[in-house]
Parts: sequence; C-alpha cells; structure tokens
Amino acid sequence: MSVRQKKCRICKEWFRPRYSTLQPVCNNPKCILEFKKQQDAKKRKAETKQMREALYTYSTWLKKLQVVFNRYIRERDKAKGCISCGRSFSGKYDAGHFYSVGSHPELRFDEDNVHGQCVYCNQHKHGSIAEYSEGLEARIGVDRLKALRGRRGQNLKLSIPEIKEEIEHYKQKTKEL
Repeated sequence: MSVRQKKCRICKEWFRPRYSTLQPVCNNPKCILEFKKQQDAKKRKAETKQMREALYTYSTWLKKLQVVFNRYIRERDKAKGCISCGRSFSGKYDAGHFYSVGSHPELRFDEDNVHGQCVYCNQHKHGSIAEYSEGLEARIGVDRLKALRGRRGQNLKLSIPEIKEEIEHYKQKTKEL
C-alpha cells in the first residue's frame, strides 16, 4: 500500500510522506525548520495572550464585555434604524442605553435596555430619552418594558469567569446574526 502525496505547508510542493501520513511538510530541512518556527511562534502567542489575560483587572474584563455586547446590539439592530428618530443607519451608530450605565449598572448588559441609536440622538441629544421611550415601547412591547422597569435596582455583580462566559456568549450570538 503506497502513501498518497501531500502538499507541503511551507513550499507548497507535492511530496510523499516518509515518516507518517500526518507529516505536514516535505523532507526538506528548510521547510522542517520553518514549520517548527511557525509552531513555536503560535505557542508563544498563545502563552503571551494567557499571561496578558492573567493581568486583566475586573474593570478591564467589563470593558471587553461591553465592546462585545455593543457589537452584538449594533449587528442585531442595524436593519431596524435608530430607536429614537427612526432614521436608518449609515456609517457609525451607537448601542444606546435607555437606563444609563451610571445610574443603573445592573441593566448595563440587558438586551431590552440597549438598542441601536444614531450618534446624533445618543451623543448630541443626550440619548433623546423621550423619543427613545416611545420607540422602546413600540419595539419591545408594554409587558417587556414593565419587566425592564422591574429589573431596576436589582444587584448585578458578575464574577470574572461569568464575564468571560458572557463574552463568548455574545460573540457566538453575533456570529449567528
């Protein structure tokens, strides 16, 4: 039984594996060394990432979650337009909070509390809360709005492993959209 030819990952030449059918590169020493360098670089990059993450503070993890969460909200609402003024989005737009993060941190990552909002309404009109309220009721309904109001004041303190889990959760939800 002969071993089938494979393409070398480095030089892209066809070769017949000599040592194992899983052999990724040809028998050229330059290709073997280059492949080893690439593998070592990947390993160092993974180790560096792991060490860097070990130095992250709680607030750093929260910021990372906020970025991923906002990306999900923008992707979810990009076809719906601004919740306050109804304009369709072109270019940059924000993930605007109905109840601000400063006064209600427990609703920071609540999907009913955060919706796509144009930069003008969110930043220049300070959230345009009156229009946001009307748009919110139309978008999520009266029952979910009452439930959102009921969640105000509840204590939400995520641990770092929970934050990491939420980051992965929202990355996956963004991919699914």
